[in-house]
Amino acid sequence: MRDESMLSYRFRLYPSKTNPVAEAEKPPVKARSSSHGDGHSTNCVTMSSPKRPEKYEVPNWDYIYTLCIRVARLVEHSGYCPDLIVAVSRGGWIPGRILSDVLGLPEVATVRVEYYKDIYKTRSKPEITQPVSTDVNGKKILLVDDIADSGNSLKIVREHLFERGAKEVKICTLYHKPWSVVIPDFKARNTDAWVCFPHEIFETMGKIYSRLRKQGKTKLEIKRKLLSIGIEPHLVKRFFLRASRNVD
Repeated sequence: MRDESMLSYRFRLYPSKTNPVAEAEKPPVKARSSSHGDGHSTNCVTMSSPKRPEKYEVPNWDYIYTLCIRVARLVEHSGYCPDLIVAVSRGGWIPGRILSDVLGLPEVATVRVEYYKDIYKTRSKPEITQPVSTDVNGKKILLVDDIADSGNSLKIVREHLFERGAKEVKICTLYHKPWSVVIPDFKARNTDAWVCFPHEIFETMGKIYSRLRKQGKTKLEIKRKLLSIGIEPHLVKRFFLRASRNVD
Protein backbone atom coordinates (compact mmCIF):
# COMPACT_ATOMS: atom_id res chain seq x y z
CA MET A 1 0.00 0.00 0.00
CA ARG A 2 1.21 3.47 -0.81
CA ASP A 3 1.62 6.21 1.76
CA GLU A 4 -1.63 8.22 1.61
CA SER A 5 0.30 11.36 2.59
CA MET A 6 2.09 11.13 -0.73
CA LEU A 7 -1.15 10.97 -2.69
CA SER A 8 -2.07 14.57 -1.93
CA TYR A 9 1.27 15.63 -3.37
CA ARG A 10 1.17 13.35 -6.38
CA PHE A 11 -2.33 14.39 -7.31
CA ARG A 12 -1.84 18.12 -6.76
CA LEU A 13 -2.22 19.87 -10.11
CA TYR A 14 -2.11 23.52 -11.06
CA PRO A 15 -5.48 25.06 -10.22
CA SER A 16 -7.92 25.48 -13.08
CA LYS A 17 -9.47 28.87 -13.73
CA THR A 18 -12.69 27.12 -14.66
CA ASN A 19 -14.78 24.38 -13.15
CA PRO A 20 -13.09 21.20 -14.42
CA VAL A 21 -16.35 19.31 -14.73
CA ALA A 22 -18.07 22.08 -16.66
CA GLU A 23 -14.98 22.51 -18.81
CA ALA A 24 -14.83 18.82 -19.61
CA GLU A 25 -18.47 18.66 -20.60
CA LYS A 26 -18.35 21.32 -23.31
CA PRO A 27 -20.40 20.14 -26.31
CA PRO A 28 -18.58 19.17 -29.50
CA VAL A 29 -17.88 21.98 -31.91
CA LYS A 30 -19.59 22.21 -35.30
CA ALA A 31 -17.32 24.47 -37.30
CA ARG A 32 -14.55 23.14 -39.49
CA SER A 33 -11.77 24.91 -37.60
CA SER A 34 -12.90 25.37 -34.05
CA SER A 35 -11.47 27.02 -30.96
CA HIS A 36 -12.13 25.38 -27.61
CA GLY A 37 -11.46 28.46 -25.55
CA ASP A 38 -8.16 27.10 -24.27
CA GLY A 39 -5.77 28.24 -26.95
CA HIS A 40 -6.10 25.03 -28.97
CA SER A 41 -8.32 23.96 -31.80
CA THR A 42 -9.37 20.94 -33.76
CA ASN A 43 -10.52 20.58 -37.32
CA CYS A 44 -14.12 19.42 -37.41
CA VAL A 45 -16.11 18.79 -40.59
CA THR A 46 -19.43 17.22 -41.53
CA MET A 47 -19.74 15.74 -45.01
CA SER A 48 -22.94 14.52 -46.64
CA SER A 49 -23.32 10.96 -47.83
CA PRO A 50 -26.23 9.12 -49.48
CA LYS A 51 -26.09 6.53 -46.69
CA ARG A 52 -25.04 8.44 -43.60
CA PRO A 53 -23.46 11.76 -42.63
CA GLU A 54 -19.73 11.59 -42.06
CA LYS A 55 -18.32 13.71 -39.29
CA TYR A 56 -14.63 13.89 -38.53
CA GLU A 57 -12.66 15.58 -35.79
CA VAL A 58 -8.89 15.94 -36.15
CA PRO A 59 -7.28 17.02 -32.85
CA ASN A 60 -3.62 18.01 -32.81
CA TRP A 61 -1.01 16.91 -30.28
CA ASP A 62 -1.42 20.06 -28.16
CA TYR A 63 -5.14 19.48 -27.85
CA ILE A 64 -4.65 15.84 -26.88
CA TYR A 65 -2.38 17.02 -24.06
CA THR A 66 -5.00 19.58 -23.04
CA LEU A 67 -7.62 16.84 -22.81
CA CYS A 68 -5.25 14.78 -20.66
CA ILE A 69 -4.87 17.69 -18.26
CA ARG A 70 -8.64 18.16 -18.15
CA VAL A 71 -9.34 14.54 -17.33
CA ALA A 72 -6.50 14.48 -14.78
CA ARG A 73 -8.23 17.33 -12.95
CA LEU A 74 -11.42 15.29 -12.86
CA VAL A 75 -9.56 12.40 -11.28
CA GLU A 76 -7.99 14.77 -8.77
CA HIS A 77 -11.26 16.45 -7.82
CA SER A 78 -13.04 13.11 -7.45
CA GLY A 79 -10.70 11.99 -4.69
CA TYR A 80 -10.05 8.69 -6.44
CA CYS A 81 -6.50 7.48 -5.76
CA PRO A 82 -5.63 4.55 -8.03
CA ASP A 83 -2.70 2.28 -7.37
CA LEU A 84 -1.83 2.02 -11.03
CA ILE A 85 -2.91 2.86 -14.55
CA VAL A 86 -3.94 0.18 -17.02
CA ALA A 87 -3.73 1.48 -20.58
CA VAL A 88 -5.73 -0.23 -23.29
CA SER A 89 -3.46 -1.11 -26.19
CA ARG A 90 -3.00 0.76 -28.41
CA GLY A 91 -5.20 3.83 -28.04
CA GLY A 92 -4.63 4.16 -24.31
CA TRP A 93 -0.83 4.14 -24.47
CA ILE A 94 -0.31 7.86 -25.03
CA PRO A 95 -2.97 9.23 -22.65
CA GLY A 96 -1.93 6.57 -20.14
CA ARG A 97 1.69 7.72 -20.23
CA ILE A 98 0.73 11.39 -19.94
CA LEU A 99 -1.62 10.71 -17.04
CA SER A 100 1.12 8.67 -15.38
CA ASP A 101 3.29 11.78 -15.48
CA VAL A 102 0.63 14.32 -14.51
CA LEU A 103 -0.87 12.27 -11.68
CA GLY A 104 2.43 10.91 -10.41
CA LEU A 105 1.53 7.27 -10.98
CA PRO A 106 4.70 5.54 -12.17
CA GLU A 107 3.19 2.07 -12.56
CA VAL A 108 1.50 1.65 -15.95
CA ALA A 109 0.31 -1.73 -17.18
CA THR A 110 -1.22 -2.62 -20.52
CA VAL A 111 -3.94 -4.88 -21.83
CA ARG A 112 -4.66 -5.52 -25.50
CA VAL A 113 -8.15 -5.88 -26.87
CA GLU A 114 -8.88 -6.17 -30.58
CA TYR A 115 -12.16 -4.80 -31.79
CA TYR A 116 -12.05 -2.57 -34.86
CA LYS A 117 -11.56 -3.97 -38.34
CA ASP A 118 -12.40 -0.75 -40.17
CA ILE A 119 -14.08 2.60 -39.60
CA TYR A 120 -17.57 1.27 -40.27
CA LYS A 121 -16.92 -2.45 -39.77
CA THR A 122 -16.39 -4.09 -36.40
CA ARG A 123 -16.30 -7.57 -35.02
CA SER A 124 -19.42 -8.57 -33.15
CA LYS A 125 -17.46 -8.87 -29.91
CA PRO A 126 -14.05 -7.59 -28.85
CA GLU A 127 -11.48 -10.08 -27.64
CA ILE A 128 -8.62 -9.71 -25.17
CA THR A 129 -5.52 -10.88 -27.01
CA GLN A 130 -2.98 -9.84 -24.35
CA PRO A 131 -4.08 -10.08 -20.69
CA VAL A 132 -3.16 -7.33 -18.25
CA SER A 133 0.62 -7.22 -17.94
CA THR A 134 0.91 -7.02 -14.14
CA ASP A 135 -0.72 -8.29 -10.95
CA VAL A 136 -3.82 -6.21 -10.20
CA ASN A 137 -5.13 -8.31 -7.31
CA GLY A 138 -6.51 -6.06 -4.55
CA LYS A 139 -5.57 -2.88 -6.42
CA LYS A 140 -7.51 0.21 -7.45
CA ILE A 141 -7.21 0.71 -11.20
CA LEU A 142 -7.51 3.70 -13.50
CA LEU A 143 -8.40 2.13 -16.85
CA VAL A 144 -7.35 4.49 -19.65
CA ASP A 145 -8.24 4.63 -23.35
CA ASP A 146 -8.38 7.42 -25.90
CA ILE A 147 -12.10 7.04 -26.66
CA ALA A 148 -15.24 5.25 -25.53
CA ASP A 149 -16.88 4.54 -28.88
CA SER A 150 -19.14 1.49 -28.70
CA GLY A 151 -17.80 0.93 -25.19
CA ASN A 152 -17.71 -2.84 -25.68
CA SER A 153 -13.93 -3.06 -25.51
CA LEU A 154 -13.79 -1.06 -22.28
CA LYS A 155 -16.56 -3.21 -20.83
CA ILE A 156 -14.73 -6.46 -21.51
CA VAL A 157 -11.43 -5.08 -20.17
CA ARG A 158 -13.11 -3.92 -16.97
CA GLU A 159 -14.59 -7.40 -16.52
CA HIS A 160 -11.14 -8.89 -17.18
CA LEU A 161 -9.56 -6.73 -14.47
CA PHE A 162 -12.19 -7.72 -11.92
CA GLU A 163 -11.64 -11.37 -12.85
CA ARG A 164 -7.95 -10.81 -12.08
CA GLY A 165 -8.87 -9.56 -8.60
CA ALA A 166 -8.90 -5.78 -8.99
CA LYS A 167 -10.45 -4.06 -5.98
CA GLU A 168 -11.90 -1.14 -7.95
CA VAL A 169 -11.82 -0.07 -11.59
CA LYS A 170 -12.66 3.39 -12.87
CA ILE A 171 -12.62 4.23 -16.56
CA CYS A 172 -10.93 7.31 -17.95
CA THR A 173 -11.13 8.40 -21.61
CA LEU A 174 -10.35 11.55 -23.55
CA TYR A 175 -13.45 11.24 -25.74
CA HIS A 176 -16.87 9.73 -25.18
CA LYS A 177 -19.55 8.99 -27.77
CA PRO A 178 -23.24 9.16 -26.82
CA TRP A 179 -24.00 5.59 -27.95
CA SER A 180 -21.28 3.97 -25.84
CA VAL A 181 -22.56 1.16 -23.60
CA VAL A 182 -20.03 2.34 -21.02
CA ILE A 183 -20.06 5.83 -19.54
CA PRO A 184 -16.53 6.64 -18.38
CA ASP A 185 -16.08 7.77 -14.81
CA PHE A 186 -13.79 10.48 -16.15
CA LYS A 187 -14.09 11.93 -19.66
CA ALA A 188 -12.70 15.10 -21.16
CA ARG A 189 -14.93 15.59 -24.17
CA ASN A 190 -18.16 14.35 -25.76
CA THR A 191 -18.40 13.90 -29.53
CA ASP A 192 -20.38 12.05 -32.16
CA ALA A 193 -17.68 12.53 -34.81
CA TRP A 194 -15.06 10.06 -36.01
CA VAL A 195 -11.95 11.21 -34.15
CA CYS A 196 -8.76 11.04 -36.22
CA PHE A 197 -6.16 10.88 -33.46
CA PRO A 198 -2.65 12.13 -34.24
CA HIS A 199 -1.18 8.86 -32.95
CA GLU A 200 -3.06 6.85 -35.60
CA ILE A 201 -3.50 9.33 -38.43
CA PHE A 202 -1.83 7.17 -41.08
CA GLU A 203 -3.85 4.14 -40.03
CA THR A 204 -7.03 6.20 -40.33
CA MET A 205 -6.06 7.58 -43.73
CA GLY A 206 -5.37 4.04 -44.89
CA LYS A 207 -8.86 2.91 -43.89
CA ILE A 208 -10.50 5.88 -45.59
CA TYR A 209 -8.34 5.35 -48.68
CA SER A 210 -9.23 1.65 -48.99
CA ARG A 211 -12.93 2.28 -48.50
CA LEU A 212 -13.08 5.08 -51.06
CA ARG A 213 -11.04 3.14 -53.61
CA LYS A 214 -13.61 0.34 -53.36
CA GLN A 215 -16.26 2.95 -54.13
CA GLY A 216 -14.41 3.85 -57.32
CA LYS A 217 -12.93 7.15 -56.14
CA THR A 218 -9.75 8.36 -57.80
CA LYS A 219 -6.58 9.08 -55.85
CA LEU A 220 -7.10 12.79 -56.46
CA GLU A 221 -10.63 12.63 -55.06
CA ILE A 222 -9.38 10.77 -52.01
CA LYS A 223 -6.59 13.27 -51.48
CA ARG A 224 -9.10 16.12 -51.59
CA LYS A 225 -11.31 14.25 -49.14
CA LEU A 226 -8.48 13.79 -46.64
CA LEU A 227 -7.54 17.46 -46.91
CA SER A 228 -11.17 18.55 -46.50
CA ILE A 229 -11.43 16.52 -43.31
CA GLY A 230 -8.68 18.69 -41.88
CA ILE A 231 -5.64 16.43 -42.05
CA GLU A 232 -2.42 18.40 -42.50
CA PRO A 233 -1.26 18.60 -46.15
CA HIS A 234 2.26 17.35 -45.37
CA LEU A 235 0.80 14.24 -43.72
CA VAL A 236 -1.49 13.59 -46.68
CA LYS A 237 1.50 13.98 -49.01
CA ARG A 238 3.55 11.52 -46.98
CA PHE A 239 0.68 9.06 -46.91
CA PHE A 240 0.34 9.08 -50.68
CA LEU A 241 4.06 8.58 -51.13
CA ARG A 242 3.74 5.44 -49.05
CA ALA A 243 0.41 4.46 -50.60
CA SER A 244 1.93 4.54 -54.07
CA ARG A 245 4.16 1.66 -52.95
CA ASN A 246 1.97 -0.26 -50.53
CA VAL A 247 -1.70 0.34 -51.36
CA ASP A 248 -3.70 -0.89 -54.36
